[in-house]
Amino acid sequence: MSKILNQIKLWWSIIRPKTLFASICPVIAGVFLSVDKHMLHTTYYILIATLLLCAVSLQVLSNLINDYYDYKKGTDKKGRVGFKRALAEGVVSIDQMRKAIYITLAIALLTGLFLVIKGGLPILLIGVTAIIFAWLYTATRFSLSYLGIADIFCFLYYGIFAVAGTYYLYSMENVVWSISNIGNTTYYILHTTSIWCVGAVCGLISMTVLMINNLRDIEDDMVAGKKTLPVRFGKKTGEYMLLIYSLLMLVLTFAAFGLSFTNLIFIPAFMLYQEVATAQGEQYNKCLFKAGKLNLFFVILLALEVFL
Repeated sequence: MSKILNQIKLWWSIIRPKTLFASICPVIAGVFLSVDKHMLHTTYYILIATLLLCAVSLQVLSNLINDYYDYKKGTDKKGRVGFKRALAEGVVSIDQMRKAIYITLAIALLTGLFLVIKGGLPILLIGVTAIIFAWLYTATRFSLSYLGIADIFCFLYYGIFAVAGTYYLYSMENVVWSISNIGNTTYYILHTTSIWCVGAVCGLISMTVLMINNLRDIEDDMVAGKKTLPVRFGKKTGEYMLLIYSLLMLVLTFAAFGLSFTNLIFIPAFMLYQEVATAQGEQYNKCLFKAGKLNLFFVILLALEVFL
């Protein structure tokens, strides 16, 4: 029994539970934006649970693939400053990591199938591309993280697509998606300002997490040829980007709700920028944890705005 518990604890740490706010909170935000029009019913609880499981499994899949390929490329080494990686530390084998990736992929596919049946083509496109980009994040010679463009996909998949996709599935209202046919192609265009803005704020928070991670690992990334934004343009540029993200959060929340509870997200985001600007070594890990909690704080603010 103790052996099983130890394995559960081990794999719980490997999936990086402190990072999972990035996938959970945008889903909750999408639900909050919908409940003023639809009361919660049993079927919607099932939908929300499936959405959360699918979103988390996709993020865990990305984390495991990241662990696997960064180890194979030699980017992750034992005793790294950042959070310890399973393969680099030797706590699991490559075969065990592969099995974990396959199991997580299966969960994502099964839960995703349920959501596709419910939501159709838009959800299929989001799901399929999410899996592809989870693999491309660190896999192949042209991986997103090594090219320094992973920030864009974090913004889209942990922000815009997560919030908008959830709202669409939950409400299934025509106001969410306008459909126009040009030839044989159907274009789905999101046109509700608050959804765009809330999704963008969630995306900026995920970009904040990624930027702090890249600032911490800048020296190792240089050696590994990982061309993140701080590697390409310098550490100061990365820090100033955090300031820009915090200001954009204020602008976007004002665009969505005017003067509101959600504007307060700017305060911890700005304070975090100031802390990161003076951080060194393992201090970045504390900043990362605080950045992860920004999503949770934003969801609480959004709840206050919607329900009060």
